[in-house]
Amino acid sequence: MISTGLLLLVLAYLLGSIPTAVWVSRRFYGFDIREAGSGNAGATNTFRVLGKKAGIPVLLVDALKGWVAVMLPVWVFIEPSSPVLFENFRVLCGAAAVTGHILPIFAGFRGGKGVATLLGVSIGMHPLAALCCIGLFLLVLLLTHYVSLGSILSSLFYALFILVIQHASHDATIIFAISIPLLVILTHTKNIRRLISGNESRTYLLRNQNLRSRR
Repeated sequence: MISTGLLLLVLAYLLGSIPTAVWVSRRFYGFDIREAGSGNAGATNTFRVLGKKAGIPVLLVDALKGWVAVMLPVWVFIEPSSPVLFENFRVLCGAAAVTGHILPIFAGFRGGKGVATLLGVSIGMHPLAALCCIGLFLLVLLLTHYVSLGSILSSLFYALFILVIQHASHDATIIFAISIPLLVILTHTKNIRRLISGNESRTYLLRNQNLRSRR
């Protein structure tokens, strides 16, 4: 049981470490996405630099990494001995995947901010809360065109949804819900400064990005 659990945690981290944005930019565009835009290997920077054609697949795969990570225990431990410990372990697998995305072993430990992978984890753990957060994120993005602001507000809403509306009782779930906005805010400190100063980059869903102007 312990050895299987450790194996799943390692596998979740390795899944998170798949540097989707880096591999897509190198394979199809001939450069490392971390050399352009914000320098992050995430879906947002991919959208800004390469446009929707590359950004959408990167977003989907990065989210899929988080979803698969929290589903691994479900597929392996079909009949868990302790529901509480099982739920806690799923949270750990999700955290391992997000850590892998931020610090990917396959890309020199220089990854993205983990938002898309967090989304996948949230869909796997709390689909209703995740769906509401997606709606809020899209609304903020359409109104302000700030991905960072949408991510921050959605993460705060997620914590409120889990703690207040769903009345989470498991310690790991409570810690996870609180950790999400803290992590998002921590990884978006530069964005927050730019938002305050009015220099944050805008992203337009219905407008094609100019690759050359971004590089």
